[in-house]
Amino acid sequence: AMGNWLVNHWFSAAVLAAWLGINIFLFTYYFLFFDQDDRYFYTRAILGSALAWARASAKCLNFNSMLILLPVCRNLLSFLRGTCSCCRRTLRKQLDHNLTFHKLVAYALALLTAVHTIAHLFNLERYNQSQQATDGSLPAVLSKMHLQGNKWLNPIHSNETTVEYVAFTTIPGLTGVIITLALILMVTSSTEFIRRNYFEVFWYTHHLFLIYFAGLVIHGIAGLVRGQTEQSMAEVHPHRCAQYLTQRDQNCTHDCCKDPEFGSIPAESWKWVLAPIILYVFERILRVWRAQQKVVVTKVVMHPARVLELHMQKKGFRMEVGQYIFVNCPAISPLEWHPFTLTSAPEEDFFSIHIRVAGDWTERLIDTFQSEMPRIEVDGPFGTASEDVFQYEVAMLVGAGIGVTPFASILKSIWYKFQQGDQTLKTKKIYFYWLCRDTGAFAWFNDLLASLEQKMAESGKADFLTYRLFLTGWDTSIANNVALHFDTATDTVTGLRQKTIFGRPMWNTEFAAVAAAHPRSVVGVFLCGPGALAKSLQKSCHQHSSLDPRKVKFYFNKENF
Repeated sequence: AMGNWLVNHWFSAAVLAAWLGINIFLFTYYFLFFDQDDRYFYTRAILGSALAWARASAKCLNFNSMLILLPVCRNLLSFLRGTCSCCRRTLRKQLDHNLTFHKLVAYALALLTAVHTIAHLFNLERYNQSQQATDGSLPAVLSKMHLQGNKWLNPIHSNETTVEYVAFTTIPGLTGVIITLALILMVTSSTEFIRRNYFEVFWYTHHLFLIYFAGLVIHGIAGLVRGQTEQSMAEVHPHRCAQYLTQRDQNCTHDCCKDPEFGSIPAESWKWVLAPIILYVFERILRVWRAQQKVVVTKVVMHPARVLELHMQKKGFRMEVGQYIFVNCPAISPLEWHPFTLTSAPEEDFFSIHIRVAGDWTERLIDTFQSEMPRIEVDGPFGTASEDVFQYEVAMLVGAGIGVTPFASILKSIWYKFQQGDQTLKTKKIYFYWLCRDTGAFAWFNDLLASLEQKMAESGKADFLTYRLFLTGWDTSIANNVALHFDTATDTVTGLRQKTIFGRPMWNTEFAAVAAAHPRSVVGVFLCGPGALAKSLQKSCHQHSSLDPRKVKFYFNKENF
């Protein structure tokens, strides 16, 4: 399985290895540099190894801050995907892992921020102790140098200074506090739960990235961490002269009489983040330009359980199955863009989305459409087409909960291709498994399945699609209803011809049945749903694939929508 993964994700694995490698290299190189370089001999006399920890983590923070914006330039990624349409599909598909990489970089930023902050708290404490020390030790002597003009090494110049005072009154302290708070808010508000249920909270909090980058660029300007200047090193090298600092005579004659002089480390965060910021500005301009293009809403359908179906047309809009768009409704909020999976097929002359209530914005949009026809702006489509489905003779499609949405597009498209005798379609048989707690919010999907079922029966192809609905959360009223209508040909819960099954699928039984029905086929297994389900499906694929190359093989594909 690991070998398979590497073959399919070699690009992701290479990017991951390079990213880890560069982080490890930067950290190690700069840690050793600040821990051993003679220019920081005196700085280390006060701070110890906390200096190296703070500086090494700062380099890695700059590197990751440079990367964090790149995966969210979705128009640029689409452009890349378009230009590498000649590349292998696996490479294009891996550009869809952009958000996974974005999250990975964000977690690295959070970890490095913790290291950097803790190291600097130690540094401040040591600066403070050295400033207050009166024992004539090297740190104490070095800390008194500010009395002789611009030679200072210790940024704390008074005995009354506290760590809190430095944190809230100096530029590095204050910007450090602000960007750390911004980062904490961004990370905590982007959990799956908040994104799914309170998208607005996630959306607006994430715009703190503007403050993060502004703070980052200013953060190092004051140059509080200092090292000995090159000129001073030539005159009074610490290996030769450090010992004389603590035991100096009044009438000094040797060549170490002169005090060492110190200079700041220049601010460099801006060099790291300038290019990505410019790219991101281009990205935002492109989004505004694309959003201005006129969208015509051709049909509005209100489904049960407050689900809104919108049919739209836009000049030059071309979609593929499994793609998504971003939608904005200026009447509700000029700033908020929400992602929706496309539920229409490329063969149709419109594109459609289904919107269920999940937060304030969707609620207000549905209310607005019930009273008027507001203006809609659309950006997209994005994402790589899920065309792999068409490459298998037999396809097992698994949709769980909201993950059923992309299959609307896929099932319709397969049916159109099948009817038109499309040569690119290799599919002869589809098994569709739909898992959900209750069908309420997906009544529209029921209707779609019912109409597909009817069309297939009318053209004598009723066995092209076999599907099962698994209700994983059901109550007693449903159970009683089922007991009453047990002998009807269509299903009591959905009105479909095939029985609803209560509980979770027994995957071993399902795979064994498919393997028995198609003993010599290659079966593509597609999931849009949670990670835990992916694991059990992958296991089943492995168990039920025959070692004999002429017999049944199951290949697992997980879609990230």
